[in-house]
Amino acid sequence: MRILKPLMIVSAVAAAASASASDGVIVQTDAYRWQGDTIYQNEFKAWAENPYELKSTYKCRPGYFMPISQSWVRKNDLSQYPKLSTDNLLHQAIYNMALDEMVNAVEPDTTLRTGKEWSGVWTRDVSYSIILSMAALQPEASMVSLMKKVNPSGQIIQDTGSGGAWPISTDRMVWALAAYEIYKVTGDKKWLETVYPIAVRSLEKDEKTVMSERGLVKGETSFIDWREQSYPRWMQTVDISQSEAMGTNVMYAATLKAVADMAGILGKKKDAEKWNAKAGELAANIDRYFWMPDKGYYGMYTYGRGNKILNPRAETLGEALSIIYDIAPADRRKSISENNPHTPFGPAIFYPQISDMPAYHNNALWPWVASYWTLAQAKAGNEKGVLEGIGSVFRPAALFCTNKENFNLDNGDIYTELNSSNMLWCLAGNIAITQQVLFGVHFEKDGLSIRPFVPEVFAGTRTLSNFPYRGGRLNITVEGYGDRVKELTVAGKSFDPAKVIPAKMLKGNVEIVVKMDCEPIPAMKVNNVPNLKAPLTPVTWLSNNPALDGAGVPSNNYLEWNPIEYIGHYIVLKDGKSVAETRETSYAATEPGEWQVIGVAGDGTQSFASEPRSNRPAKVYQYSGETTVIRSNEACNVPEGGKVAGYTGAGFLELDKNEAAPAEVTVDVPETGLYTITFRYANGNGPVNTENKAGIRTLTVDGANAATMVFPHRGVGNWNDWGMSNHITLNLEKGSHRIGLRYLPEDENMNIATNHLLLDCLRLEKR
Repeated sequence: MRILKPLMIVSAVAAAASASASDGVIVQTDAYRWQGDTIYQNEFKAWAENPYELKSTYKCRPGYFMPISQSWVRKNDLSQYPKLSTDNLLHQAIYNMALDEMVNAVEPDTTLRTGKEWSGVWTRDVSYSIILSMAALQPEASMVSLMKKVNPSGQIIQDTGSGGAWPISTDRMVWALAAYEIYKVTGDKKWLETVYPIAVRSLEKDEKTVMSERGLVKGETSFIDWREQSYPRWMQTVDISQSEAMGTNVMYAATLKAVADMAGILGKKKDAEKWNAKAGELAANIDRYFWMPDKGYYGMYTYGRGNKILNPRAETLGEALSIIYDIAPADRRKSISENNPHTPFGPAIFYPQISDMPAYHNNALWPWVASYWTLAQAKAGNEKGVLEGIGSVFRPAALFCTNKENFNLDNGDIYTELNSSNMLWCLAGNIAITQQVLFGVHFEKDGLSIRPFVPEVFAGTRTLSNFPYRGGRLNITVEGYGDRVKELTVAGKSFDPAKVIPAKMLKGNVEIVVKMDCEPIPAMKVNNVPNLKAPLTPVTWLSNNPALDGAGVPSNNYLEWNPIEYIGHYIVLKDGKSVAETRETSYAATEPGEWQVIGVAGDGTQSFASEPRSNRPAKVYQYSGETTVIRSNEACNVPEGGKVAGYTGAGFLELDKNEAAPAEVTVDVPETGLYTITFRYANGNGPVNTENKAGIRTLTVDGANAATMVFPHRGVGNWNDWGMSNHITLNLEKGSHRIGLRYLPEDENMNIATNHLLLDCLRLEKR
């Protein structure tokens, strides 16, 4: 197929609002056009034969492992689900295809299958899907699916993830947000009484383990769980465990608000106040640490080791959730709506892309994320943004005749590292656009809000009939266009559109008629940009500069790095702060510190910062002579004979859940001050990218609990691959101190049975 070249876009999208009504154009970008009942992209097109049949001429890149379908025909009986009536046949067919695939996703055990290629229930996938539309259309399957993701300790399961799941991946609390959505749909108080304690137990454990000293949640960006797809290559999974991701924090703040609502409904007033206060504190910290005034949106995550810096990439899901759940202050929401980058094929997972990484999370559009972004654009009042958002979801659904998982942003194709048809959260997002945007159905704790957002090009009359709500069935008709309701009638009686319709008014079969004001929606912009790749990450090292030797400066006093092609200049960082800009590939690091380099392209686009290099003095304390053979029954993937190599002393210390006493060493602190503590360890119990056997221990200083140490997987059976734990910085008084590791209940990982590692030495570095 023809691949689109990057374009310098002056106005990337001639949205339908600016197109003449006679040409039938609904959405048009430099990549595709939706006109009438047909989607056009280059030489390909897709169209609706009728409300239950789609056809496409699309052909994907030759040699891709996954075939595509060029047609969809309804397979299942959809009579029990909401029926969409609208003048646009393509919209009807795409909506019905989502319903048809939703029925396919309900397994015999009444759980929701993640995708055609992905069996089973995954916490984040099913939770985001429930919030989008499955709570309304599949409440029983949603309940069953969520309860499958509760472990024997009565806590939410963090699915397999980077380096052994929790606490490297920490987005499991979206489960509670989904659980609350089910309550809002069903009004089932027994359900609330069941899920509230599970949410509280999980929050209380997280509070002890994954909260940073800055009051942010640590861990991987929500759902972007392939380490190399979104982080610099030098970052280990342990580094990810200590990063702070904007999207995960926004989701977490929204969850805290939901748990506060749960507590209030259950009559737990003090608990409600506590959780609301925590939500407010977290929202304030998100705004404090992630907001970028020069860009007008939040940065993606903080990263580093001893010193955190902000990755200035935009991350669409987090930006969207900050608007949808009112986490961003009111004055930020319009800015986020207008400034988050939007490529010709739609909003990227993050922007700009990583240039030396294939498409999956990197360089990709995921329709369910685009659906959340479209909901956010509607809430922000951005008509052009809503149109482009709808187009970014409907284009691939039509051309591929299924709700695929993800798409390459260079050409809109499915040529990515992995993909699936009948993808649960993508079909759920497809439905949400109709349900929440064009019909404006929003579930509240005590009723229903009807707030349609109808771009002018969708002017007309459409009906969503047989819509389920708390045992009743609603027929909702929306007439006209605009972002304000002029008249609202419920069961033939006028109702104030600014108010929530009480649930008691919606029993049985109820007719709801919404008349929009048919006034132009105030114009807002969209940040239309070409798809962009950031410069490569510099590789740095410290060496001795003979000219500085003996001049009273530390050894390793010369920072050097490889040259990057097409670079404008480099930024040199010391302890996370910019200290110089240069076109050279070296810098005199004459002071002790943690050094990094960022490459900057001619257009100002920044690379990732290089791996931190420290020239501070450090001392190593060995756990020597303990053993040289793995003996614990907890250990997995043990080499024959259990013999291990690569430790630095005479042996290593083996830790599992049954250790009787803390693993302690005595350290000598020469002067009072800040010191960084790290441990050299091995963990071959699982792969780098999945499973759930991360090692977790509590750091103790002179017997007192001080912090959480994380020891992620380093590869299946890689017991000779030794790496460093997370860095903890503490103030230590001059003199001797006992520094140890102990296993406490809050250190229980997602595997529960295996929490095991090998310990080589402790490293103490003066700050």
